[in-house]
Amino acid sequence: MSDADSSDDSGGQERLGGTRLWILLQLNRWAFTVAILLVVYVVLVAASLLDLTPLRTIVENQDGIEFLFSAFIGAIITGTSIVVTINQLVLSQELGAIGDQRERMSEAMDFRQTVEDTISEDASPPEPGAFLFELVDGVSERARELEEVMEDERDDELRKKIADYVDDATENAENVKGDLENAQFGTFQVIWNALSFNYSRKIYDARKIRDDHADSLSDEANEKIDHMIDTLKLFGPAREHFKTLYFQWELINLSRALLYIAVPALTIMGIMIMYVDGNTLLGSTLGVDNLVWITSAGFVVGISPFVVFITYILRIATVAKRTLAMGPFILRESERDEDLG
Repeated sequence: MSDADSSDDSGGQERLGGTRLWILLQLNRWAFTVAILLVVYVVLVAASLLDLTPLRTIVENQDGIEFLFSAFIGAIITGTSIVVTINQLVLSQELGAIGDQRERMSEAMDFRQTVEDTISEDASPPEPGAFLFELVDGVSERARELEEVMEDERDDELRKKIADYVDDATENAENVKGDLENAQFGTFQVIWNALSFNYSRKIYDARKIRDDHADSLSDEANEKIDHMIDTLKLFGPAREHFKTLYFQWELINLSRALLYIAVPALTIMGIMIMYVDGNTLLGSTLGVDNLVWITSAGFVVGISPFVVFITYILRIATVAKRTLAMGPFILRESERDEDLG
């Protein structure tokens, strides 16, 4: 799966928690990987300027090159094999007999039909981004319908609560719809915007309004609130389904990335062991021993598969943490309700 563009998305950053989450969720992972490796390289080179034992002395006396890089060979082969094997075990859950596949197909079609009936669509789009777009648009429609039935309501407090609720739901929905309109599942934008829609809070707010004003709400208003809640409840399973597909897609890409990197990394490790010793590239460049430059570069190449693994897992783990609770449960402190009574 290709990464989302690294263009500015200040609205999404604000909704999802700022720069830290933008780095974890939006920043191109190859750029993130290069940045980490560059920092490691700079630290290793800078360490040679400290009052420490010179690298060339260590290499000549202790055969440090072979000791260091031979360990990388075993680590790369073992680590890559384990990760790819685990990924294949996870993906093997998609395999099954024809009966299992028909049941999954039937359940998927039933859910799609339920969504279409709820949002009054003849046929919902097949693309994940467009499907979520129509579902969120349905929430906007339900909000406007709720606002319309409250125009003749005499309870000013209730009307204000409904107006605030509708404004919040509509604003959030329109922001998400704008980003989902051209989002392709081959990028992270679909999941990014699905995370931006706080449907759990909207379910709670709607139920809170209905319970607090049960005596004031008309039957029609009650029906519209129920319809609103039913529409919001469909967003959770849809998001979880696309999140599962995204995780599987990412595991496949992680396996491919590690396999692509492993062979070049092993080749560099072999070159370092076979051709680099205490007599290699005598002299210095920019005040740093040439052996430090080349050994640091070899070390960075050696850890590159592990860093790629880190950047993929960080994103998957971050998405998983932010979607632990499906439905009317809010785990993040930033979204807790002030009224806990």
